[in-house]
This record gives sequence, structure tokens and C-alpha cells, in this order.
Amino acid sequence: MTVFKDKGRIRKVWNTITFRRDRSQPEKKMSNVSFTRMKRRKPVILAGAALAVLIIAGFGGSHYVKANTVDFYHLYMNGKLVGEVQSSGQVQQLISRKQQEVSEANPDVNMVLKTGSLTYERKSAYKAVPDSEATLKKLETMLTAQAQGVELLVDGKVVGIVKDKETADRILKSVKTRYAPEPEVKNKALEVSALAYSAVKTSETTKPSTTMKSMQIVEKVTTSEAEVKPEEIADPADMYLKLIKGSVKPTKYTVQEGDCVGCIAQKFDISPQVIYENNDWIQDDMIKVGDVLDLTVLQPEVTVETVEHVTETELIEPITVIQKNSAMRAGESKTIRIGKSGKKKMVYKLVKQNGYLMSEELLGEQVLEPSVPAIVMKGTKVIGEGSGRFSWPVSGAKLTSSFGKRWGRQHKGIDLVGNKTIMAADNGVVEFAGEKNGLGRCVIINHKNGYKTVYGHMSKLSVKKGQTLEKGESIGIMGNTGHSFGTHLHFEIHKDGSVQNPLKYL
Repeated sequence: MTVFKDKGRIRKVWNTITFRRDRSQPEKKMSNVSFTRMKRRKPVILAGAALAVLIIAGFGGSHYVKANTVDFYHLYMNGKLVGEVQSSGQVQQLISRKQQEVSEANPDVNMVLKTGSLTYERKSAYKAVPDSEATLKKLETMLTAQAQGVELLVDGKVVGIVKDKETADRILKSVKTRYAPEPEVKNKALEVSALAYSAVKTSETTKPSTTMKSMQIVEKVTTSEAEVKPEEIADPADMYLKLIKGSVKPTKYTVQEGDCVGCIAQKFDISPQVIYENNDWIQDDMIKVGDVLDLTVLQPEVTVETVEHVTETELIEPITVIQKNSAMRAGESKTIRIGKSGKKKMVYKLVKQNGYLMSEELLGEQVLEPSVPAIVMKGTKVIGEGSGRFSWPVSGAKLTSSFGKRWGRQHKGIDLVGNKTIMAADNGVVEFAGEKNGLGRCVIINHKNGYKTVYGHMSKLSVKKGQTLEKGESIGIMGNTGHSFGTHLHFEIHKDGSVQNPLKYL
């Protein structure tokens, strides 16, 4: 309500209007007529004066009320009145302060302040004094904090929760880098990987080069934001280890009739390298019924599959050209020209899962420098003597496993598929035709010039011991006997008793 403190001034104005006389003139006695007129005019004067007083009073009062009117706000949370505040800025300052407090209390977690829906309703009142302090204290008790994390899902299954999506992406990138290093640091690492895979690395061959063709996580990996408890958010290092190691479940397997290392690996969908590493007592792929194998392998949460192209330069061993000289005695020989090794480029495709070699394929070869044949003159041609120049023992041959270390073990030859008919790679005499441990049905040909060739896993033999053969002559049919995991030919070349890489001679 408006209170007027200057009633006396208004009353004085009223009296002045009502009773003012012209004191500059002497008083005159009014006539009856004048008095009558004055008497009639007095109510009009009084009414006008009263109106003037009311106008003055109204103007002064409204100005006074307006000057003392205060604007403020009703604050609502989710539609429910919390109290009065002087300004919305006070509320924002409180929210900012609380957000900073919960963030500092949980530095490794994304904390979100739950304010609900805050709305304001503008109000005005005469000399109002809103109790902002009480309202803000009440609001502070109503605010809650919630941790915000990101779930990491593998094939729809939550494997852990991390701080944010950036952290999840960084962890996944590290998992991939474990098996396929970044370009700026990968050269040396890949060189080591290729050396581990390669057959024989000596001064005779150049170091292999590796090109990463593709790299992907086999499983479907997604992320999703979620409200969690702070203690549920995993440390990035722990989450990384969980993804690459997962769980380990000990697995034992008893060898049964017809088993081999390769087929056991296929049965359990693991790399043969796992079997060799866990059972280092295995020699020359020899396992027997009743042997207990340790097939324990890490079960990572994700599988990183890489496809690499490995390029190697191999030597091409020179062939020996025999010139007959009937004037020379049998067994005598003379070197006319010393042979010179050539070079060829071999490109392999390696598929690995989490660093384990799962498959390999020879993509192609290119002769960089042809070999120069050696020329040797001999007095008498010995029946069954080889030329030293070997042909592919299988028509339409395709390499399925190369010479050297494969899955952690030395592979003494190469594995081939193609036409099922097996042919002698050079002239020679059958030294062995029968069953051998590991090789199953096999043939060994002595080429009478320091070389021997071995043909393993055959299903049928068509030659006998002591039989003389010509290059290209059929010796049997490709099979899956012995320690084999599929129909193919295992082919070896030995020189003076030492095993050789057949790709150097074919």
C-alpha cells in the first residue's frame, strides 16, 4: 500500500484554492446579488479544487509505487515450485560451482550434474525481497550427479565400460597396432615377423619385404553411452589387456586314430602353431593315439585379422648340362662351365589372426635374373642318372604350404595340390616305395647325382624299389595318408644328404 507523507502540503494547497482573496484590493461589502452569485459558484470551485488535489495525489503516488516495485522470479524444477530468486544468473552460478565440485572429486570420470527441467516465472511486487539464499540452498539439495560412461560392445555383448568414446577408439586402435604397427614404426617389426615366417634366411637371399594389405577386427564392435557408477568405469590399460587376452580356459585333447596336427588344429579352429608351441615334445609332426595334447589358447575378446603380402628374393640354382663323351671312361667327368645362380621374386599372401598364421598362398613368381647352367662332360651315361633340373611333380600345381618354418616348426618340403597323378621330377632309380611314419605311402627317387626327391602322402604307388624312371613318368596317385590334413603331395629335394628348398630348383 502507498503511504503519503505530505498531507499537510496538499491541505495547504486546498485552503489556498478555496479561501484565497485578492489582498491588494480594499475590502468591499458585497451586495446581495454578488453574494448570491458567490454562493452559487462555491460548489463548482470546491469540486474543481478537489479534482485537482486528486490528480496531484494520484500522479505522485503511482510514481512512488513504480519506483519501489521489485522484479524477481519463481524457480520451478520439473514443474514444481522451488522458491524465489533475484535472477536466473544466481542459479547458473550454483550449477557451475556444483559441476566443478563433482568433476574435481572424480577426475577420471565424466560426471554429469542432473538438474532436471528448470524453468522461471517472472514476478513483480512492491518492495519485494525474494529469499534467494534459501531457494538456492534448497535447490542444491535437489541436485544429483551421475557418472557418464561408454559401453564397449563386441557382437552385442558388453565387455566393459570406459570414460568416453575417444578412450574407446584409442584402445581399439592400440589393439590393432599390436598386430599391425603404425607405418612410422612398422618396418622393423614387420621385418622380424617376416623372418619368423620365412624358410631359410642366409646371405644367399635378400631380406623379405612385407606390405599390409588389410587389417580388421573380425567381430562387430560398437559403443553406446550409458549412465553408470564411477567405480564401473575401467582403466584404459585394463580394458586393453582384457580385449587382447580375454579368458584362458585350459583345453586338453587325447589323440585318436587318424588324427594329425593339422586336422586337430582344424577341428578346434586354432593355428597349428598353438599346438607346436604348447607341446614342444612333438618332433617331425609325430603324434600317436593316446598322446595328450595341451590346446590351451588365449581367447581374446576381439580377433584382429591381417592380410600381408610378403615378397622374397630366392636364388635359382643352376642346372647341370651333361655332355656325353664316349672317349671318357665311365664315372669320369670334366667341368666345361661353372653354373651361376639366378634370382626370382616370390610373392606370398599370409592371413593371420591375432598374430597367428592361419593360411598362406603363393601368389606368383617373377624371374629377375636367369641362372646360367653348368656344363659337365661325362664319359658314360649312367642309367637313371638325373640332370639336376627338376620339373614340377604335379601338373597344374598350386602351392599350399612352402618350405621352412611354418606354425613354429620346420617344414622340410613344399605341399602341392593339382592333378592327382604324381610324376618323377627327374631321371632316377626308385630307392624306396612303401609306408613311412608321418609320410604315409611315399616314394624316394635317387637321381644318382647327389640329389634325391621324396613324394609323400600318396594314396597309391605305381612303382617298385629298383625301378629306373624317366622324368615325367607316373609314380602314383596323390592322397591323404600319414600325418596329413587333406589330399595333397608333400615334395622334398635333398642334395648330398641336406634338405633343400624345392622352389630353388623347380
